[in-house]
Amino acid sequence: MSVIPSPRRYLFEIRALSIALCLGNSLACNAQQPPAPPAELVEISLSPLPFDLRGWLRRPEGSGRFPAVVLLPACSEYAGLADEDWGARLFSWGYVTLTVDGFGPRGIRHCDHGLDENPDLVLDAYRGLNFLVQKNFVDAKRVAIAGFAWGAMQTLAAVEHGEIEQAAEHKFRAAAAFYPLCSSFKGNMAVPTLILIGERDDVATADACRKMAAGEDDMGISRQRGAGAPVKLIVYPDAYFAFDLPVLKSPTWYRGHRLEVNKPAADQASEALREFLHANIDERR
Repeated sequence: MSVIPSPRRYLFEIRALSIALCLGNSLACNAQQPPAPPAELVEISLSPLPFDLRGWLRRPEGSGRFPAVVLLPACSEYAGLADEDWGARLFSWGYVTLTVDGFGPRGIRHCDHGLDENPDLVLDAYRGLNFLVQKNFVDAKRVAIAGFAWGAMQTLAAVEHGEIEQAAEHKFRAAAAFYPLCSSFKGNMAVPTLILIGERDDVATADACRKMAAGEDDMGISRQRGAGAPVKLIVYPDAYFAFDLPVLKSPTWYRGHRLEVNKPAADQASEALREFLHANIDERR
């Protein structure tokens, strides 16, 4: 199985700092999100592994089969909050959502652990998908994936052409990645892919994502012209890393990196994701 590189500079304990702030101010974390029914806490068996994945499942009211989205948070500390924010939001748009925490059950407590150190994390996307397609209220042919930071790297790894995607029995229909480390990918994607990142992000850089969207890696090697599904990149000019976290109302510096919410960018990213999902997995359009 191929493994994603994870340079040490990609410090996702930054996200842990954000979550520590958020846990101390839950009202601020949820101020932008209308109330939603609580999610169902589920376990996803990894037998014969000695632990199960943890997930938060949301299901819209009504009969029939719904489109669905697997959400991959940055790290364990953010999993529940990602469900309360993005899970509840997508639920309000009419999607089944499953927010998967693969970090906590493995005992991974810090967000700077790379996927090369925990390669099995990459498979969690399809474990979430396999869990959903067994539900009689999910349309197995209309499931997308969306991830944030490390979860964004899991997302891109899941849908990039290669051993992981090809070995999967069930397939995702579309993918969205918020501020991923794009330098680890060439952009040869199996499904339409949306990337959202801030121009001022110096953790996961916009320039690396531009290269990926253009089909180049850090060595300047291009993929074959026309290979792969479309990759759409949206760069928000004044946005920094983690621009969607409401708790970061004022600039926060951590290990030389700046974190700050950018509400216009966050609102635009939310609408961009909504339009992207609507176009790719929503037959009600």
